[in-house]
Amino acid sequence: MKTTYMPKKNEVERKWIHIDAKGKTLGRLASAIANLLRGKHKPTYTPHFDCGDFVIVTNADKIVVTGHKLENKVYHLHSGYPGGHKQITLSKLLSKHPEKVIEKAVKGMLPHNRLGRALYRKLYVYKGENHPHQAQKPQNVNLSEEGELLKNG
Repeated sequence: MKTTYMPKKNEVERKWIHIDAKGKTLGRLASAIANLLRGKHKPTYTPHFDCGDFVIVTNADKIVVTGHKLENKVYHLHSGYPGGHKQITLSKLLSKHPEKVIEKAVKGMLPHNRLGRALYRKLYVYKGENHPHQAQKPQNVNLSEEGELLKNG
């Protein structure tokens, strides 16, 4: 009789993956990152279990958005106090905190529960080319124009 494979916590092999966001479209990049964080690229993928990899994203300030999103896309923030509602456009957020744009896009594509919060903690986004994770020996991964993964060794 065959049984369904269920990965154990100590059996999961996590890799460190580096993605250069220079010239990549925001939505396609975010969905590829979300798939890597969830582990959907692995044959042992299980929807209710964290079997994904750690993801490092650099050059967050050099992403591309299509259409009129720079002026029309608005992010809403609220402090929790009366009158504490703030709005910021994508262009202003890209100039001030470009890493938050990618983080918010990826967070919206992850499950909205404890599992999603655990997956989100494995994402590291940096504004420039440098990152402090050289000791983990991250594997470089490129994305095609359609957002598909292309490994670079």
